[in-house]
Amino acid sequence: MLRTPAYQKALVFSALIGVPVSLIAFWFLAAIHELEHALWSDLPSELGWDTPPWWWPLPLLAIAGIAVALVVKHLPGAGGHIPAVGLHTPGQGSSILPGVVLAAFASLPLGATLGPEAPLIALGSGLAVLFAQLARAPVTPQSAPLLAAAGAAAALPAIFGSPLIGAVILIEVAGVGGPQLFAVMLPALLASGIGSLVFTGFGRWTGLSTGSLSLELGVPSPRLDAGDVLWTVLMAVAIGFALHVIMNTGRLTAVFVSKRTIMRTTACALAAGACAAVYTLVTDRSPADVASSGQGTLGQLAQDPHSWGVGALIAVLLFKAMAYALCLGSLRGGPIFPSLFLGAAAGVLLAPLPGLGVVPGMAAGMAAAAAAALRLPVSSAVLVVLIMGSTAMTPVVMLSAVVAFVTVQMLPPGRAVPLPGKPAQPPPDQDSEHA
Repeated sequence: MLRTPAYQKALVFSALIGVPVSLIAFWFLAAIHELEHALWSDLPSELGWDTPPWWWPLPLLAIAGIAVALVVKHLPGAGGHIPAVGLHTPGQGSSILPGVVLAAFASLPLGATLGPEAPLIALGSGLAVLFAQLARAPVTPQSAPLLAAAGAAAALPAIFGSPLIGAVILIEVAGVGGPQLFAVMLPALLASGIGSLVFTGFGRWTGLSTGSLSLELGVPSPRLDAGDVLWTVLMAVAIGFALHVIMNTGRLTAVFVSKRTIMRTTACALAAGACAAVYTLVTDRSPADVASSGQGTLGQLAQDPHSWGVGALIAVLLFKAMAYALCLGSLRGGPIFPSLFLGAAAGVLLAPLPGLGVVPGMAAGMAAAAAAALRLPVSSAVLVVLIMGSTAMTPVVMLSAVVAFVTVQMLPPGRAVPLPGKPAQPPPDQDSEHA
């Protein structure tokens, strides 16, 4: 296949479309970020508040619910995939682009507890097909998925900051290997993580070195021990179960809003805003902790985890989980960033357990939550390692991702989600392994 002229032409065209797609993705994300900053920081400041008042999310998310519902009812593609069903293979074409962009701008800056990765995948794939059509390039049933995947891969690094994670996510989402992919990768991930722990432990105990291709970063990293491994397994099971419940609740929300869409979508969005409002009344912290993707709050939590008291951590876990479940089924966006924040917050909350610690707790929590929400264990492990900025926590990250993934796969499947104009769509674990 690599030697065929058709594939080589598609490869060259994929490289060419990476430039305009990545530029558009950059401005798309920049516009969302600026609008979010204006609504949640600049405007409250101009009105005399240091942080948004408790009621601030209510009108914004009510507007978001109405706008998204109108997009779902009247534009092709219904604003993109429902987040509760997880990430999907790109390739719906260019006709859905207006709906995807409008739904993303109606959801993300106004306080939806979702991330931008799903709209980016749809935007990148749709733009790639559109550019191919404008250039009058021959698009065949064989080349269309390749172009769509290339466009999505060009768009994703804009949010993740690394081309590696975009490629890995698309490999798993596409499910090229079918069920065999997971059957092979899970033992490999698990054995690799355990092997790394064994090599680390024996190297420390014996003082001997086998030599390895690695770099010394010059920054101190906590040493992993038996306590970290034990708590990682237990945390991964608990977090996997919790995320499974949240995602299933999101699917129930999607079923609920599939009828009387405008009224019910608005009600769910308003309920998500109420979660953020009650959180502020209870903790006296910003409602943006709940009414956001969690990307900015995750950075604050990582920089100063001890500034969050136990009560604040429990409150943000409870209210953000509820808002997340409501937004997963009613608004438009991606499931990654809120799951990462929930996992990190759970890790910080459990860090005082004997033998755990903040850094291993956060790493294991994020890996477990991402793997449970996405059903993509390899992507989740790679993403968390990149976020941590160090390979020191890689063994617990891999162990946590595998245990959480296996946990959710063993639990009963959730409700099938009715997409507008299409048959009900099952959750990822029943969807032919992401095929």
